[in-house]
Amino acid sequence: MKPSIPAMTTDYVTSEGCPEPYLRRISEAGFRHIHWCHQWCTDFLYDDGEIDQIARWLAAFDLKLNDLHGSHGREKAWGSPRPYERDAGVALVRNRIEMAHRLGCAVVIVHIPLPLDSEDGLAAYWDRWGASLDALEPIARSRGVRIALENSHDDNMDIIAEALGRYGPDFLGLCYDSGHGAMAGNGLDRLADHADRLISLHLHDNDGAADQHRVPFTGVVDWDRLAAIVAASSYVKPVITLECVMRNSPITDEADFLAAAATAGSRFAAMVDAKRAAAP
Repeated sequence: MKPSIPAMTTDYVTSEGCPEPYLRRISEAGFRHIHWCHQWCTDFLYDDGEIDQIARWLAAFDLKLNDLHGSHGREKAWGSPRPYERDAGVALVRNRIEMAHRLGCAVVIVHIPLPLDSEDGLAAYWDRWGASLDALEPIARSRGVRIALENSHDDNMDIIAEALGRYGPDFLGLCYDSGHGAMAGNGLDRLADHADRLISLHLHDNDGAADQHRVPFTGVVDWDRLAAIVAASSYVKPVITLECVMRNSPITDEADFLAAAATAGSRFAAMVDAKRAAAP
């Protein structure tokens, strides 16, 4: 297996607006892969011309797409009790699946709908969300793209586990967010229980209390244990995703921040490789 290397998130400064300057700076910092995280929490729909332009930027900057963060949506909500909002939310996820396919990416990460938003019970919640997943499964399979469900800071792993039990690994997997896991307190324990479904990583650090998206090794995350779990998991890609951003960093220069992220990402990637090499 090739040595593991880090991918950098595109929204390290902002998640909206033109991504071109950030793609250029990511490339100049030596990254060869990105995590697409622009428009991750809007109702923005990418059209053909925009996707074509992104493909041209990636080619120009010698970048490849490791994974893509699907939009959480604001009014287009795939778990909504309102049918028109739910249909629009499914269309929003479908848009990202098509985008990922066209840009050569096989994983779209999504936040799951919260059952606490439901006023009509857990069974109705599963009916709605299940209908959304049922609608997305054929298009995801036809495009060779899997959906990764992301763990949250308030420990939503029971809901994720239920979904993983209902759908196969060729369609649905887990995205482990290290910062969210640290905030939940039991993230690594929950990851270990479901490591056989791990298909995506969001690597960043924090103080255990706030979702700060700091550079790895600057907070409370147990990176050695995380490396061991990842090394023994179903995650086999040689590229791992950093999702650290500048807003909570003491580093104010973009080039210096990207250099620090690259160093930390390479350090963790080497830890994973070492754990894999040492495994029986």
